[in-house]
Amino acid sequence: MNIVVCVKHVPDAGADRRFEADHTVDRVDVDGLLSELDEYAVEQALRIKESRDGDDAVVIALTVGPEQAVDAVRKALQMGADKAVHVLDDAVAGSDAIATSLVLAKAVEKLGPVDLVVGGLASTDAGMSVLPSMLAERLGLPQLTGASSVEASGGALRIERDTDTATEVVSATLPLVLSVTDRSGEARYPSFKGIMAAKKKPLDTWSLADIGVEADQVGLSAAWSTVTETVARPPRTAGEIVTDEDGSGAAALAEFLTAEKFI
Repeated sequence: MNIVVCVKHVPDAGADRRFEADHTVDRVDVDGLLSELDEYAVEQALRIKESRDGDDAVVIALTVGPEQAVDAVRKALQMGADKAVHVLDDAVAGSDAIATSLVLAKAVEKLGPVDLVVGGLASTDAGMSVLPSMLAERLGLPQLTGASSVEASGGALRIERDTDTATEVVSATLPLVLSVTDRSGEARYPSFKGIMAAKKKPLDTWSLADIGVEADQVGLSAAWSTVTETVARPPRTAGEIVTDEDGSGAAALAEFLTAEKFI
């Protein structure tokens, strides 16, 4: 059984994030890490593998991005993935979700046959929540999305999906595409043994040519949308202090909240 888990290297939310001159996110000169929501995808991929006692299941971590993106699959290897693939090509820079899904789909096909493709609900930098569905469409596979719990049984998966009004129970047979939320199960921390073992695990680097994708199919020039302007967030200003020396504090606070439309 081959399980591919798609992971993304994203700018650290605590770092000094910024945009390039072409309004794309600077992913080279800022600190980055494995997207937190993708850690849950890695965890579920590993749990499904572990549930198949005696099966020769293999978990493959897959990422697309600049050189620094290799850290995302290295983290997955440290958590327990068996091997990893990094699609690295300068032409990928600036790709939108549509182009990224193409690259991922072609990489999955090259890794085939694949029984399960797993992803997080969304990346913590873009938050679009569309890649799992796009992958399912490109691969011609059924999809189980937004899973808050996952149960593997034989050649099928059963998930629970929480909505605003109810919890849905959905199942499908393999092969399929699965996306999970941060409620699906706490992601494990890499152990010292896992960190050391990861150094010896296979990690392949592929170009676009290796997976049969032309350069003009990806990148900023192929994006379906264009960012025309980015403006740096203004520095925080001093807050307004409400005193209550004469008993008027409550009224002043209520007036402020009303003016800001908080109440």
